[in-house]
Amino acid sequence: MSGHGTPIPMTSRRASPLKGEAHVPGDKSISHRSLILGAMAVGETKISGLLEGEDVLDTAKAMQAFGAEVINHGGGEWSVFGVGVGGFAEPENVIDCGNSGTGVRLIMGAMATSPITATFTGDASLNKRPMARVTDPLALFGAQSVGREGGRLPMTIVGAAEPVPVRYEVPVPSAQVKSAVLLAGLNAPGKTVVIEREATRDHSERMLAGFGAEITVEDTEEGRVITLTGQPELKPQVIAVPRDPSSAAFPVCAALITPGSDVLVPGIGLNPTRAGLFYTLQDMGADLTFENPRTEGGEPVADLRAKYSPDMKGIEVPPERAASMIDEYPVLSVVASFATGTTMMAGVKELRVKESDRIDAMAKGLRANGVTVEEGEDWWSVEGCGPEGVKGGGTAESFLDHRIAMSFMVMGMGAQNPVSVDDGSPIATSFPIFERLMGDLGAHITRSNG
Repeated sequence: MSGHGTPIPMTSRRASPLKGEAHVPGDKSISHRSLILGAMAVGETKISGLLEGEDVLDTAKAMQAFGAEVINHGGGEWSVFGVGVGGFAEPENVIDCGNSGTGVRLIMGAMATSPITATFTGDASLNKRPMARVTDPLALFGAQSVGREGGRLPMTIVGAAEPVPVRYEVPVPSAQVKSAVLLAGLNAPGKTVVIEREATRDHSERMLAGFGAEITVEDTEEGRVITLTGQPELKPQVIAVPRDPSSAAFPVCAALITPGSDVLVPGIGLNPTRAGLFYTLQDMGADLTFENPRTEGGEPVADLRAKYSPDMKGIEVPPERAASMIDEYPVLSVVASFATGTTMMAGVKELRVKESDRIDAMAKGLRANGVTVEEGEDWWSVEGCGPEGVKGGGTAESFLDHRIAMSFMVMGMGAQNPVSVDDGSPIATSFPIFERLMGDLGAHITRSNG
């Protein structure tokens, strides 16, 4: 499956109850950061459980282009021989980041304070996404950027020859922006400070500390203040990547809406800045439990057990939870369709600038399948049809967005009639084994072109 090639129409239809274990891939956020920080350390970083979707593989290629040695040993086992902070070489060719907003923004940050020039591009979806939210703070370090109108890719970044540390308040909750600034701060002298009024996923802070950077995090009246001391020598690490909670969302939600289902999803990272969906589902009355809680690689982990939940109720999702579940709102809206009552999701304007305008994309697809949706600039609501009330029978446009495509495949597992998407090819960017994994549980997903 390719997120860059021929469209692959897909259809999901109601089948038997979903049963068994769903071993989802490694966490995408941690996979990206493992490769980038491994490339900025001195020596060999060993990574196990790396997500081998196209997004992460594009980041691995990019690290090679910047001079790191990256070796795939097979089975999710990788080695990165880093070049040290400030050691990036100038790439010979354009860096293609495919579909990955995380990849391109973090890599831009990592190279922005080295005296090199790099040009970035991506697929049709990524090339529509705004990059100014990253290039504006990178300019404070002394980096320059030239891109298409609206700060869009393709874009060339000229790294700062004499970078200066910055103090930057992130204007909207974004782990990508925060992380890009912190990565840029690694090669700036002195202390770089990032302030976020709303906490976002903190994998970068945890991993920077693990690699030996001097970093402090303090909650103050002005927000969460992160202070990084520049120009450390990062020490190589042995990293076991937890399984991705964003990928776990799909088998979990499918089990909740498919009659008779009982699915175990082992080894899921439950970092508090990422687990908002699961708490929200519990608030709705989902039969979802955390088993065998433990800590792996500095991250909280548990096995998730999800069972069919016909008594779920619509709720008002706390807006302050948005940052911890921003990628999961599409599939949450599918679950909300099978609940009783209305689910309100507010404080989610970030969804407008993801791989697609996810509010618009989900609203159109849900309506095509008989669900009532209302929307505003930073909110939307879904009127539940009840556990057996979603008609289905429609085709949703995926807008080159993997999470939109997978969300509607989940919907088809519980709807009265099959649900289709015009193009499921982007699923490969983040969850290349999605079809096989769901099929092993008992789902029925077919491709229209064979």
